[in-house]
Amino acid sequence: MTDSLSPTPDNGRARLRASDADRSLVHDILAAAMTQGHLSPTEYETRASSAVAASTFGELDALTDDLPVSDIARAGGPSPDVIDLDAAAYSMTSGASTSPVTTKIAVMSGTDLVGNVPVGSELQVFALMGGAEIDLRRVEFTEPTLTVRAFAIMGGIEVLVPEDATVEISGLGLMGGFSHKAAGRGRPGAPTIKVVGLALMGGVEVERKRISFTKK
Repeated sequence: MTDSLSPTPDNGRARLRASDADRSLVHDILAAAMTQGHLSPTEYETRASSAVAASTFGELDALTDDLPVSDIARAGGPSPDVIDLDAAAYSMTSGASTSPVTTKIAVMSGTDLVGNVPVGSELQVFALMGGAEIDLRRVEFTEPTLTVRAFAIMGGIEVLVPEDATVEISGLGLMGGFSHKAAGRGRPGAPTIKVVGLALMGGVEVERKRISFTKK
């Protein structure tokens, strides 16, 4: 007969401190789980953010304990019928054939940055009573870290980032909104994107967004 006063077995591992490598491993598992359809993009984003903030093995284990981790590892990636370009949605080179884009301005108008264009270490984006769409999923990164300085005054700026990039956001919203939900650690070797600036009576939205194509 079990003594009702006996202490509950102690799970020492759950209290152990996790390292950056442990958090990175869990992130890779979550990314693969999303690619294979075990997690929706929204679920992946929520869990990936939690993985970045996790400090113990118990917190990390809770993010994967309902996933078939062994099956995910054996699958090793997406179905061959689907070309997932998340990991290849950007290119990183030591130089570019043309000068990097450094400034995008929208004053009572609209502007965008899209496609395979080079960017350097900094990109200034200014929207005054206008809108700017900055799509970084296809750009040519010439530096490992890109700082986007976004200023929206009674306007809006949307920044789309590769899903496997490391994203740091430290912008401020005054009578406006500066979204921080896309912040988080990315895959090793992927670029780091820092988004800073101000949204005054306007909005700056930073979003991780997939690019996937199905073979015809």
